[in-house]
This record gives sequence, structure tokens and C-alpha cells, in this order.
Amino acid sequence: MNSGVFDIFVEYMNIIFLVFSTVLFSMFSIMGYLSARNSIHYRNKNSFGDLSKVMASPLAPSITIIAPAFNEGMTIVENVRSLLSLKYVNYEVMVVNDGSKDDTLEKLIGAFHLEKIEYTMDPNWKSKPVRGIYKSNQKSFSKLTVIDKENGGKSDALNTGVYLSENRYVGCIDVDCLLQPDALLHVVKSFSQRSQKRVIAVGGVIRVANSCTISGGTLEEINLPKNWLAKFQLLEYTRSFLLGRMAWGRIDSLLIISGAFGFFDREIALAVGGYDTNTVGEDMEIVFRMRRYMHDEGIPYTIEYIPDPLCWTEVPESLKVLVKQRDRWSRGNLETLKKHKDMFFNPKYGRLGMLSYPYWFFYEWMSPILEFLGFFSIILFYILGILNWEFFLAITLAIYTFSVMFSFYAILWDVYSYNQYSRTKDILILMFCAMVEPFFFHPIVVWSAIKGNYKKLFKIQSGWGAMTRKGFSKAA
Repeated sequence: MNSGVFDIFVEYMNIIFLVFSTVLFSMFSIMGYLSARNSIHYRNKNSFGDLSKVMASPLAPSITIIAPAFNEGMTIVENVRSLLSLKYVNYEVMVVNDGSKDDTLEKLIGAFHLEKIEYTMDPNWKSKPVRGIYKSNQKSFSKLTVIDKENGGKSDALNTGVYLSENRYVGCIDVDCLLQPDALLHVVKSFSQRSQKRVIAVGGVIRVANSCTISGGTLEEINLPKNWLAKFQLLEYTRSFLLGRMAWGRIDSLLIISGAFGFFDREIALAVGGYDTNTVGEDMEIVFRMRRYMHDEGIPYTIEYIPDPLCWTEVPESLKVLVKQRDRWSRGNLETLKKHKDMFFNPKYGRLGMLSYPYWFFYEWMSPILEFLGFFSIILFYILGILNWEFFLAITLAIYTFSVMFSFYAILWDVYSYNQYSRTKDILILMFCAMVEPFFFHPIVVWSAIKGNYKKLFKIQSGWGAMTRKGFSKAA
């Protein structure tokens, strides 16, 4: 390659990075605006009227909370007690023991006085065999159903619960998540408040519970995580949930509902065949499939998103566990995008095909790859003595400044909206995290994405991986 051609190549690379950065700046600025509009709209809409009495009526819509459990013996009893104490009348807690090898089932039977009951199940339904269904012989635990089945993974366990539930709505959560007592009131209200469109799913914000004080399944005190990895994830979750997903919800183009807190219209979930058991990104994939189904059937629909802090979960504090988690997320993204690739810039699916899918393709999937390649390109250009230092420093400073300001905006909007972390010290710590995140935490996320894509593209077998948790802090 002669020097003239090489110079042209370098100029094109500069243009590509400049255009890519400009597009991202524009999109994130628009997302910030849309999320603020949606948050204000949500607060105004819910500032009047008290539905708690209506939703507490036996005539209120029925809902089943499905919680898969695998080797959760240490905390399963306390977690189930918390789910049974929610402020709602017409609901059921369905724990699916997915072939646990510890004493999860034995502890549930002993604590809640469970007895095996008769049941019928379609043998053609796609899930691992059910070994037994248990109900309590005590009225105080009448809302609890425990399903014992052979191990098939989270998606398989959720499918079993969706099929065996008889209620109108199903909520798919992680068994170790902590739900606020009024969580179901907000969820069912979101399902019920639309008249012209059918609400097929409801998602919400996931909050970080590390270092918070929990007593008897109740959140007693909200604290900033002590672990630095957890602090960075709290900042990331604030940006992602409070800004990103609120923005997509504003234009009715949300393509993912977190597996830790997702509620669905059971009829539609069954119509699309439930969760895909061949992907590790089942929470994202089922939303794609449900949206496509409603588009293909020509039924007006929407997905609601709740910004209220209703669900709290523990995030990884170990670098090894964090990398495994993000590796899995990247594989799930790629699997879902590949499966639904015919949506890419397909006007048939409106904003989903022309905006949402391209965003997930270019930003959620391609962006880490471009960052990784860009890092080595800079090193190569430096070695070859052709690095344009003025352009490099200018665009790097612009990207860094914008990312920090966007994080500041997320922190301050969270303070304005919900004020979960009200101490000045906590806010300053989060702002410090925003300033150092691009140098410490973000490279870990990029490397994890590269690792996940490498495994998927080269068909290296890798499942969910263990998510080791320390457990919630107890009140003294």
C-alpha cells in the first residue's frame, strides 16, 4: 500500500470516528431530553388518584409472581416471606425449584407446611418434567405455590410457571430480588390505565441493594455501596434505567425488560411460545418476539415502564463475577439481534425496525468492538508515526467531557426525581465515579463484551455462569 492510499485510509478512519461520535452525542442528548419529559409526565399522571383501595379489591386483575430458584437454600425462606407480604390481594407467588441440589425444596416444605397436590400438564409443553407441585395446608400461606422440576435453566423454569399460572398477568423476577410492598399496585395500575392500546408488558427500574440494610424482607435503610465495583454499577444502572429506558419508553420503542423485574400479559406470552430456552438473553428476546407478534397481528399495543424504585437487587462485587455477567449479556444481545435480523431497517416494524433495532446493533453491539479496535488503531498509528495528535486529543476530550456530563445529568436527575441518596457525600462520590469511570470501569465492560462476542462468534460453549452473592445486610 503506497503512502497516498494509506493517507486516504487514515482520513476515512478519522471521518468514521468523528461521525460515529457525533451521532452518539446527538442520540444521548435526545435521550436525556426524552427521559426527562417521560419522568415528568409519569409524575404528573400519578400525582392524583389513589388506586390502592381499588387494587386491593378481590376484583382487581389477578397476577402471578414467578420466581425461579436454583440452590437458594440459604435465603429462600426469607425471600419468599418478603414476596408474600406485598400489598395486593389477588396475587400468587409461584416459586419454581429448578432442580436445586441443595436443601431449597426441603426448607420451603418445612417453613410453609407444603403438601404435594394433584396436577395436569400438557406433555407437549416445552419444559423439563415437573416432579411435583406443592401448596400449603395453612391459610396464611395460601398465596404460595411451589413447583419442583428437573433442572432446565432460568428460561425453562419461567416457561413452566407461565404455563401453570391461571392468572391474567405474570411477573418474572429473580427470587433474591427485594420488591417494595406496593410494587404490584404500580404494576397492575400500569397494565390497567390504557384504554386504546393493549399493555403487553411492564418493566421498571432496578436499584442496587449492596450495603443497604434489610430486615425481615423490608428495606430499612438505603446506603451507597461500599464496594467500588458496585458503586460504578449503581452509576451505570442510574444512567441506563432512569435515562436510557425512560427515553425509549417515551417513544414506545423499548426492546428490553430486565429479567429481575418484568411483568407480562400471560395470553400474549403464551401466544409467542414463552421464553426462548436457547439463549442467555431471554429477557430481551421475549420482548422482541411479543412486539413482533403484535405488529404482525395488527393489534394496537404498548409496553409501560415504571421509574419508581420498586425492585432492589445485589450486583457483583467481584471482578470475575462481573466479567462473567457482562460476557453473558453481550452473548444474549448478539443471539437476539441475529435471530431477529430481518427487523434491521425494516419499515414494517416502524420505530422498532428503523430506530430501536439499529441503536441496539450499532451502539449496544458494535460500539464495544469499535472501541476495542480503535484502541489498537491508535497504538498502530503512533508506532507508524501517523497519529494526528490534535484530532485525537480533541475527540478524546470531547467524548470524555460528554460522558461525564451525561453521568452528572443522570445523578442530578435521580436526586431531583427520587432522592434515594440524599447525603452530599454520596452525591460527590457518585460524581467522582463518573469522572474516573471511563478509565477504570468502562474498559472492563468493553473487554467483557469482546469476550462474549468472541465466545459466540467462535461457538465456544459457555452457559450462564455462577452469580455469587454476599446477601443483604441485616438490621441490627
